[in-house]
Amino acid sequence: MNDTGSRVPPADAYAAGQGVRSIAQSAPIVTQTPSIRSALDAGDIGLYPIGNFYQTSGRCNDCATIRQALWYFQDEPILVPNRAVPLAGFAPGVRAKDDIAWWAATQKEQAAMDYPPLIWIGAPEVARSAWLDPDGKRITVGGERWEFDVVPKIALNRSYYNAESIAFLRTRPLTLRGTSAGGRFIARTVWPEDFRLDADAETRVVNASSDAIRELVRGEPRGGAQSPFAAYVLWERHPGIARSWEGKPILATILNGAQGDDDEAHGGHFAMLTGRVGTGGAIGNWLANNFYTLDSYSEKGIVAAMLPLDNYLADLNSGQGWYRPSYLIVAVLKDQRSAVLIQNAFCRVYNQFYRHQLVYRHPTMNCASISVDVLRAMGWQVPARGATSRALAVLGMPYYAIREKSVDKAIEGFDYFYEDRTRLFPAAAFEEIGAGLVRIAQQPLADKPSALERMLAEDIEALVFLRVPQIPSSRVWGDYPVVAFREYAARWPSDPALQKIIPVPPRPFPEAMRDPDLLPAPRRRGEIALGIWAALSLIGLPWLLWREWRRRRSRRAE
Repeated sequence: MNDTGSRVPPADAYAAGQGVRSIAQSAPIVTQTPSIRSALDAGDIGLYPIGNFYQTSGRCNDCATIRQALWYFQDEPILVPNRAVPLAGFAPGVRAKDDIAWWAATQKEQAAMDYPPLIWIGAPEVARSAWLDPDGKRITVGGERWEFDVVPKIALNRSYYNAESIAFLRTRPLTLRGTSAGGRFIARTVWPEDFRLDADAETRVVNASSDAIRELVRGEPRGGAQSPFAAYVLWERHPGIARSWEGKPILATILNGAQGDDDEAHGGHFAMLTGRVGTGGAIGNWLANNFYTLDSYSEKGIVAAMLPLDNYLADLNSGQGWYRPSYLIVAVLKDQRSAVLIQNAFCRVYNQFYRHQLVYRHPTMNCASISVDVLRAMGWQVPARGATSRALAVLGMPYYAIREKSVDKAIEGFDYFYEDRTRLFPAAAFEEIGAGLVRIAQQPLADKPSALERMLAEDIEALVFLRVPQIPSSRVWGDYPVVAFREYAARWPSDPALQKIIPVPPRPFPEAMRDPDLLPAPRRRGEIALGIWAALSLIGLPWLLWREWRRRRSRRAE
């Protein structure tokens, strides 16, 4: 599928347990009512028919899912594929990027869907079109009345659902994910259903530039954190004709803004999404490919996973929508082929990620880096912005080592300044991918388009921008994310006492979980630079001083 191949790695591995799933290990039994339904009663989840999954937890002992993935979700409700459907694989003994490049080169345009190791759903039950009472103590769903409560706040989470949340949510229909018992529903996710892909959205044509995409993000105060939800059609193949989007496949990119209470989170967050437009333009069942570090416990309870968009944005602890505004550029497609290929690739990457063949690193392998690498390996020519400053990275290394009194900090600083900004900053990735979608839709393709780019050019029916406001709570308002270090520096408090940083405990990956084929992590660029500086200090600088001494001595002799 990709125009450029790679060396063929060893045979595909599935790391799957064998045997037949017993009825006792199926999804937990949910007593359904006309209003509260099983999470499996949802039509599609992403591009996948929900009937091809069953509900369980990470303690499942006969799932086909790799053991490393299950380990992270031991007490979490998850969906895993039935054995009747093809499960995504991985190539052992190779880097994840090489694995994707090799695999992509073997794919046909109309590829079958590969299924992910798991989907994190967070709760076993769902209530749709629910209405919250003004006091927030009850809900009405399908004519039934339920007492209502929310799950507790995670201890590390500094803010939470409050009276302002109730005032915002009670005026709109809600999708709730949670658990019911004894006439009481306890919500884990609270999703406003009027956040949707509106077929009546106004048209706002933009040019195919990153600056135009940036203006969409920054066009409202605080990046739209307190603005109403908005939808704008950026381009459509048949303007003036009634839009018929329900059931159509989509490929989308999402950017989450800066948090207002965490000075390490001004860069925002990023993910790629696939799915189908739901009834009335519903978007909650789209699937987000969310990458976070696996090696520490998130203060929000986030675990890297594929998960429904309503969970991704509106889980009461981990949902991005409770922390900051978000922005989506959605490509509505006439054919699912390009979205299937990209989703299949992410399924593969998750296998390598959970195995720790792919290791999360904030400067060089973060949410944007991983996503951009996948798209580029698939043939999407996402432009590179280059390093912030390679000279500053090199020359500033001794300064950072002395100032921070830490070699690790100096190495990390080097990597930040040296890394391609499209891979480093979520906002840069969003701008370049968004502009690329506009360019592919509006203009003739470049001289040598990839197969994936050709498919997108043929299949995009419309591009829609969505701005999702921050859901009110006790948390301070977020803002648009920075896209350069100078912007980051402008927001970073100079007084250490004012810096808001949330320490989180480590989550070491058990040695027993490491497969024997894992390659060692590649050396960081900063480690190589540090070695060069050390060599210069031991050899180069004394040599320069000796040459200067010889030059001065020669002058005195004259």
